[in-house]
Amino acid sequence: MTVSDTTSTTLSGIGVSPGLVAGPVARMAPPIPEPEIATLEPSRDIEKECERIALAAQRVKKSLELSAAEAKAEARTLLETTAQMAADPTLTSTAQAMVREKRLVPERAVWESAGTLAAMLESLGGYMAERTRDVQDVRDRIVAVLTESPMPGIPRLPEPFVLVAADLAPADTALLDPEKVIAFITSEGGPTSHTAILARALGMPAIVGTGEKVTDALSDGDIVLVDGTKGSITINPSEDALRRARELASRVRVFNGDGATKDGHEVQLLANVGDAAGARSAAEAGAMGIGLFRTEFCFLDQPEEPTVEAQVEAYQGVLEAFPGKKVVVRTLDAGADKPLPFLTDATEANPALGVRAYRTTRRDPEVLDHQLEALAKAEAATEAKVWVMAPMISTAGEAEAFTQKARSYGLKTAGMMIEVPSAALMADKLFEHADFASVGTNDLTQYVMAADRLLSSLADLSTAWQPAVLRLISTACEGASHRGRPVGVCGEAAADPALAAVLVGLGVASLSMTARALPDVDAVLKSVTLAECQELARIALDAATAEDARAAVRAKLPILEELGL
Repeated sequence: MTVSDTTSTTLSGIGVSPGLVAGPVARMAPPIPEPEIATLEPSRDIEKECERIALAAQRVKKSLELSAAEAKAEARTLLETTAQMAADPTLTSTAQAMVREKRLVPERAVWESAGTLAAMLESLGGYMAERTRDVQDVRDRIVAVLTESPMPGIPRLPEPFVLVAADLAPADTALLDPEKVIAFITSEGGPTSHTAILARALGMPAIVGTGEKVTDALSDGDIVLVDGTKGSITINPSEDALRRARELASRVRVFNGDGATKDGHEVQLLANVGDAAGARSAAEAGAMGIGLFRTEFCFLDQPEEPTVEAQVEAYQGVLEAFPGKKVVVRTLDAGADKPLPFLTDATEANPALGVRAYRTTRRDPEVLDHQLEALAKAEAATEAKVWVMAPMISTAGEAEAFTQKARSYGLKTAGMMIEVPSAALMADKLFEHADFASVGTNDLTQYVMAADRLLSSLADLSTAWQPAVLRLISTACEGASHRGRPVGVCGEAAADPALAAVLVGLGVASLSMTARALPDVDAVLKSVTLAECQELARIALDAATAEDARAAVRAKLPILEELGL
């Protein structure tokens, strides 16, 4: 790869997945154009045209299902979800009705039907509003089949490239091949979007929320240097910068399962997983245990509550990957961005503040009973040490009720998630009952900053570097210390090496993250003492803004530059 003598230009966005790589730009193919409003000729068979819509939707569904079968973990879940949207009879039946009643050409009927469905989902807010992107993705794919146009999606090129797009549909993101797509840049999106989370899971540098001016400035073939940590994009980088990127890319860091600071203060470095395959991968990556087993990921697509036996099988597969080690299991976090048909109400006006997670026991207490029974049986059949916690605990009464119920099933270690500000503020009282806690920084940040984590226009607020968020985590750790209880962090913040040092300084005992982040976090922690972590925490807590906190802490960690972080 070579560059010209032209002066470099640096652009910026929101870095959501760390790493430093360079390569040529390849822009996403232009979106499927909106079909013209046209009607069928009198000679056309209406029912055959309706059948074409059904067949096109079925073809798209099968294509997505085939891709899902080859994908892993989160990617498989996203593809399966999009495939379900393609099979949704609401989309096809509404389009067919438009063909019959208005004699619209099939592609236009699909377009209008999708628009109606997307508007309805948008009005529901929360997770349902996020599904509008799936609707648009499926719409484009069906229209492409009907019009015999190129299927929208990721370009296929012989050499690795940096993908540039306005946004990536979940199905597109799930199909990213790290051997070909070495980084991506989008004008939309935020740090807690599915796109960002998958980028981190793939270990792929990514920058989102750049705005259209930035992405429009990038053309096919441009050589760019992407810094996913700083959120910077350098067009036409110098040879020295390219050499530095190649050097960093050639380094291979591993985690040996011995998380600790430079002076030997142990910090458990754990992994977030959603199924048995993810657990096995985490074990291979050296994770010291599981800090977050998202049990709802096993059952997102099921219309009815899974049987106790089915749950035992799913849980046992995860526990078996970590014999003798801690596996923190979160009970069903249903609602908001993770609805379960058998447990949540999709019509809630504000699902993020509604009957979600532990609050579903108000309406369906037996679902939690069945899950705890299954967890106890799975633990008995394995050698793992199960720690069970409930999400969205808000009061001391809820902490007491959950921990007592968990222990009644023989689960000895019972705790809670700290995602609601009240739980952090009242931690001293909640820890009279809970054995431990894990901070979910994604939701805690959302509630502290009153900023929808799914809204890209508020992405700058959706960072755990916010001093207000860090102060609440500090308060939670203080409340736990009075009772000798451990506090962990299992949100996306744990995967940020610089922020990880701050969290340890605040008193956090364990950090749980995507397995790919373990070596980087370990390397940074091993470069500082506990006292230095505590000083970094004081610096972050005293900052006026998230940007100030991040910049001040990073300035004290020169190892980040050495590691390319």
